[in-house]
Amino acid sequence: MAIQICGAPCCWGVDDPKNPYLPPWTRVLEEAGKAGYSAIELGPYGYLPIDAELVAAELEKNHIAIVAGTIFHDLLDPDNQQSVLKAVDDICTLITDPRLPKLPYHDGQKFRTPYMTVMDWGHDVRDYAAGHADKAPRLSPDKWEQFMCHLRAVCERANEYGVRPVIHPHAGGYLEFSDEIEAVVRDIPYEIAGLCLDTGHLYYSGMDPVSYLKKYADRLDYVHFKDVNEPIYQQVLGEHIRFFDGCGKGSMCPIGTGVLDYTGIKNALEEIGYSGYITIEQERDPRNADTSLRDVKASVDYLKNIGYIL
Repeated sequence: MAIQICGAPCCWGVDDPKNPYLPPWTRVLEEAGKAGYSAIELGPYGYLPIDAELVAAELEKNHIAIVAGTIFHDLLDPDNQQSVLKAVDDICTLITDPRLPKLPYHDGQKFRTPYMTVMDWGHDVRDYAAGHADKAPRLSPDKWEQFMCHLRAVCERANEYGVRPVIHPHAGGYLEFSDEIEAVVRDIPYEIAGLCLDTGHLYYSGMDPVSYLKKYADRLDYVHFKDVNEPIYQQVLGEHIRFFDGCGKGSMCPIGTGVLDYTGIKNALEEIGYSGYITIEQERDPRNADTSLRDVKASVDYLKNIGYIL
């Protein structure tokens, strides 16, 4: 199992680029390098500058590359679609710029990096129902088809740049639960986009990560790792609270300190022959970013100690 461990700015609390408490992007890249990552995700559109020369210099200084760009937008509202496609253009132009350091392509890897993770976000009715499959309102057939049309357009635009789009089910969006994952796999062909499954989001939304990694092995191009603090998670589920507000309370924790079975996850990845990139995430309040480097290093060390080959 050849796997490289990467990081994401959300480990520093970077989820909303308009949050006034975000750490400087240069600090995030510096600490990602210190954590031992080979690469980091771009983070939400607007956090890192869309300036290839500037970004390339910081990446080279910290000996890291970009593993994926990120679309984290409202993919349902038709009035939003042009701005989303503009973000796809900007992100893909940046991450394919030849001045940026590149990750090596190795045997067994299905597609070259960088990828583009595609996530739906921005709906209060689903945000407050994150993790509650029985309470979350679902889209009507007509709205679902509209959603899929927008999602296909985003993925097809990324493909025009040679960037592999990977659809990421995310707690608090309109693509979260088991039936919705099944529907998106049915409606978006693999030649258009793969899947990025996130162990923490799967667990948060009532699915067993081991089972779902195996279930969608033939669609799996990229994996996110999280761990879940079970007592805080149960507390958050009992509250009327947004997903990221729950993360701010500590529902996500360093790998190996929560409820997820990462030995079992490793065995599942070996069984399906996964050979690609894994990105560690630990959403938090950015006002707690002073402990980010400590936590991401702890996550990397834990994975090494249980046999993940980096």
